[in-house]
Amino acid sequence: MTIAIGNDHAGTEYKFEIIKYLEKNNYTVLNFGTDNNDSMDYPDAIHPVANAVENGKATFGIIICGSGNGAQMTANKHQGIRAGLCWNNELVTLTRLHNDANILAIPARFVSVQQAVGFADIFLNTAFEGGRHQTRVDKIKS
Repeated sequence: MTIAIGNDHAGTEYKFEIIKYLEKNNYTVLNFGTDNNDSMDYPDAIHPVANAVENGKATFGIIICGSGNGAQMTANKHQGIRAGLCWNNELVTLTRLHNDANILAIPARFVSVQQAVGFADIFLNTAFEGGRHQTRVDKIKS
């Protein structure tokens, strides 16, 4: 499975730790984020992640910025994207179970690196529940 990841300067450390987890678990990684802490504009890293997921080059995406809000807003501009902003395990689980999110947005300034790695694990290992939720997800793109 291929995972696209993108981050701004606030998420560099988080990205590197998540990539370690992904590679250890045999995921292929497409890295669209910055590799340093120099200030950069998050849309420059987030649009390529959303494009990769939308075009089928990646199964899922993980995006990281300071609050997670800008990253999520940017990703959700893409028609085929359902990015969920999550800051605890329950939200991560529900964004997959109920919303079939295909991108996880992480707020680096509000969670620890260890939490973020755990979020990636939960996100990638939780299946969409379907059922009554499918009708709701289908209405998102309307």
